[in-house]
Order: sequence, then structure tokens, then C-alpha cells
Amino acid sequence: MIVSPNIHFVGIGGIGVSALAKYYLAMGATVSGSDLVSSEITEDLARQGVEIKIGRHKKNNVPKNTTAVVSSPAISEKNAEVKEAHARGILVQTYPEALGELTRTYQTATISGSHGKSTTTALVSLVLEEGYFDPTVIIGVKLREFGGSNFRRGRGPYLVIEADEWNRSFLNYSPEHAVVTNIDREHVDTYKTLHELEETFTEYLAKVPPKGVIVANADDPTLAKVSRKFGDKVRWYSLRDPEAVLIKPILKIPGEHNLSNALAAFKLGRALGVFEHDILRGLSRFSGAWRRFELRGVINGAFVIADYGHHPSEIKATIQAARDRFPLRRIWCIFQPHQHQRLQFLWDDFVTAFDQADRISFLPVYDVAGRETAAAKKQVNSLKLAGEIEKRSKDVSYFDSFDDAKKAIRVEAHPGDIILLMGAGDIYDLTKELTEI
Repeated sequence: MIVSPNIHFVGIGGIGVSALAKYYLAMGATVSGSDLVSSEITEDLARQGVEIKIGRHKKNNVPKNTTAVVSSPAISEKNAEVKEAHARGILVQTYPEALGELTRTYQTATISGSHGKSTTTALVSLVLEEGYFDPTVIIGVKLREFGGSNFRRGRGPYLVIEADEWNRSFLNYSPEHAVVTNIDREHVDTYKTLHELEETFTEYLAKVPPKGVIVANADDPTLAKVSRKFGDKVRWYSLRDPEAVLIKPILKIPGEHNLSNALAAFKLGRALGVFEHDILRGLSRFSGAWRRFELRGVINGAFVIADYGHHPSEIKATIQAARDRFPLRRIWCIFQPHQHQRLQFLWDDFVTAFDQADRISFLPVYDVAGRETAAAKKQVNSLKLAGEIEKRSKDVSYFDSFDDAKKAIRVEAHPGDIILLMGAGDIYDLTKELTEI
């Protein structure tokens, strides 16, 4: 673990990086940071006493008394602040490296998987909190249960973290226990084949020590194939489990995918010795995460719901959850694709992902800096996707800008409609512009 009184974070506005910054702030360190744009995350950190520089990264952003630098995994070694730190002989680590060191100082439970990581991490955290484990939590989403924060400071020996497979980040971590929700084709800029992804998850799960447990989703065939290699260490969960009957009525979050996430938290809680009534109380407390089927307000009598889903599997699950929760209402999904390369690689899956929606609208693709290819940007875009889906006799439209989308929603939203604004990019800003609650 970094033992440093003065830590500077490059890319501090990232959801994971900001949580780690809050950890060190809570431990008494002086924390500074920089990011290209201001956000509610950076504004919240500033209110907590973090000195933040907004705008182009510059070497002068690194305070003179800095003793360690942590950079977002999206930050290049050529970044001006990273180069300045190296020039001064300051310790530099990426976010996964710094978090990896932290995992070795706790009894760490990692939650990974292609989908459902944040929700499952939240549920595990609340289960352990109710079980008097008093965990420290670093999570990639803001929770009402943590006072609107993505960090919880605990006094117990347990650390619960969300473990991302992108760029093989989770190989930096040392889990004593690992929960895996599923393995799906995702992060195509890191994994060229599903087999490569399976091998990386195998390497990750091999880190769990003999005394630890692996909680794995038996309903996911790819994950089941990988997890079987670990024999008695695995605790399986499934929607067919009898516990599902106990959990479903108490969950405040909709959809079978969330019931599955709750079962994962139940199984880990049981494996760690949490009493069943405490597990159920923890699961029942969860009111939903930031940008996960989050009700943002009402416009023209229509419910505006924000969701982070950006992979076809997530889109299908979220629209189905909306259909289950509101079976007689019109569902209007407004989607901002996230990364041209993902759209290109999973094109056929995207074409069918919106079938349960009554109306679909698309915004331009959100470019991810440093993760796009010229070929993908040339071959696919939102307008082409809208045209392809229109061939399936669906009600489809395309908005060239947020302003166009706002105008249409304000005119065409009707009482009782469910308006799902989905995507992992800046589409969340559109929900804020439409209405605040």
C-alpha cells in the first residue's frame, strides 16, 4: 500500500479513481487531483477538501510536496503530469496497481463479471454491513446507502471492491474471496476472442487462496466452464435456488438479472458466516445505484429513468426489467452507443437488443479517448444502427444532438410512458437537463 502523506491523482474524476482518492483522504492523506472536465464527482471531492485542477493536464498541476501519484488506467505514460512525477523521482502507480496493493492489506472480496459488478458489489457490501463485518468498500458507482458516495470507510478487516476485467486490471488484485456474475463478450479492445477472456478469468480466479471461496453463477455457461476448474472452492448460485423465493419479494430493484446479483451476495454472505436474517435485511435495504435503473424525474407525466447499460446483454435485461415492472406502459428507449469498436464487434447483438422496447431512438456514438479505431469509426455509427433496426419493423429515430432529443421528448412524451435513457457516456447529462428530482 502507498504510505504517503501527499497523493496526487491524475484523472481523479473517474468513478474508481475518485473512490480510491476518498480512501486516502479518509486515512489522513493530503489529496490533490486533476481532470480534463469538471463533474459532480470532482465537485464533491473539492467540497471534501481535495485541491483539483480542471483542464489540460500540465506538469505544474502536480503539487511540489507530492510523494506519490496515482493515474487512471486510461492515462498514458506520456501524460505531462505522469512524466513530471517520473522526472522528480515520485512513485507512480496506475489505479489498478495502487488498489492491488491495498487488497493485500485486507481480507478482500472482489466482485467481477461482464455485467452486474456494481450492483452486486453494493449488495455484498450491505450484507456484510448487516453481518457486523463493517467493511471498507471501493465501488464504481454512487450509493444512497453510503450517503451518495462510491466509498465506505469501515473499521473491520474486510475490503470489498469492484474488480474490472478491462485491460486485465483485476489481475493486480489479491482476492481472498471472489464473486463472478458472468463472462460475456466485452472489452473487445482488450480481448480479441472469448477464449482469451476465459483464460484471463481463469488466471484471476487462481489467485483465490485455498481457504477462500469463489461464488459463481451456474446459469452462465461460459463462467460455469471456467469455474469448474476450481472444484470445491466454488459456491454456485442460480435462479433455480430455493433462496430465490425468499429474496425476490424483498428486492427493491427489478429484473431477473438483479435477482441473480442478489443471490450472489446471499451465497457469499452465507459462506462468510452471516446469519440468513441479516443477509436478507442487507438485500432489502438496497434502493438502487446511481445510473442503474435510476428514476430521475417526471416530464409530461412520463417517468424518466437513467441506466448505465451499454452492452447488448445489459440493454436486453434492462428493457425486460422495465417491461416486467410496467407491463402496460409504452417503453421509449433512447440509447447512446459507447465506443465504435464495441458497436462494430457486437453489431448483430445490438440489432436485436431493443426488441422489447416500443420505441427506440439513438444518439451519436460516445467516443472513448484512446480506445477507438479509425476502421470502426468508418464502418459503424448510430444512424446505420437505426436503419438496420428499422428493417425489423420497429419505431426508430435518430437524434443528432442532445438538444434535438430534448425537444422531441418534451413534445412526444405522454403520461405513463417509461423513457429509458441508456448508455455509459455523457447521456446522463441529458437526464439532468431534462429534469432534476
